[in-house]
Amino acid sequence: MPPLRTALLQSSGVLGDTAENLKALDEAAARAAQSGARLLVTSEMFLTGYALDLQDIPGLAEPADGPSAVAIGEIARRHGVAVLYGYPERAGTADEAGETGGAVFNAAQLIGPDGVRLANYRKTHLFGCFEQDAFTPGDTPVVQADLDGLRIGIMICYDVEFPENVRAHALAGTDLLLVPTAQMHPFQFVAEQLVPVRAFENQMYIAYVNRTGPEGEFEFIGLSCLASPDGVTRTRAGRGEELVFGEADPELLAASRETNPYLRDRRPGLYASLV
Repeated sequence: MPPLRTALLQSSGVLGDTAENLKALDEAAARAAQSGARLLVTSEMFLTGYALDLQDIPGLAEPADGPSAVAIGEIARRHGVAVLYGYPERAGTADEAGETGGAVFNAAQLIGPDGVRLANYRKTHLFGCFEQDAFTPGDTPVVQADLDGLRIGIMICYDVEFPENVRAHALAGTDLLLVPTAQMHPFQFVAEQLVPVRAFENQMYIAYVNRTGPEGEFEFIGLSCLASPDGVTRTRAGRGEELVFGEADPELLAASRETNPYLRDRRPGLYASLV
């Protein structure tokens, strides 16, 4: 099975402008396809921007099968590239698009290279007052889909900082964990140190894809990366807008899991106090 070439789109897009962000996504998907990528991963809340006014979020939120999902499905199909994008999700379906009520989630959706929706994840750990005021937390910690022979998992930003969350994915067989993020100053150690450690201790690839630059009261730090199960950072972006590439190699993954005993040497009976 060949490596899964993965494109990481480090960008903040245009705040509040879904149409412009869809256009940028289309351009990135074309570049990704030209470079042989089969998967394109964007940042947290890429579709609308992150630092939105609270009163604007319900109006920008869409159902998981809403018009932007349809548009991104067409982008994915046209370029033959799977797309993982962050967006504000309004509970319900496109048939209920006229409704303004209902919960809003900080979500990420994976659409396959054939344009079919594969998985939708709602952020389970909301960071800070802004997110806690804007969103309802999700309650499903492990969401997965299969792509080109790899088991793909999804979480969002702060979620990866909880070791129990990532370990749950490891135990469920996740091979490549996609983490769209909005990591801000001064927490760059998460991208630089924590993510590669999470990949090593859980024997998986992690694609951590950040926003960049100032946005509202936040300063996003970039430093998107693809970390591998041997703890090596296979690709790393800088601080600006960038499209970088890395490969999730099933052979390296299998060899690393064979030599690293963490998951085999666990003693779950000792960990009851954690729950």
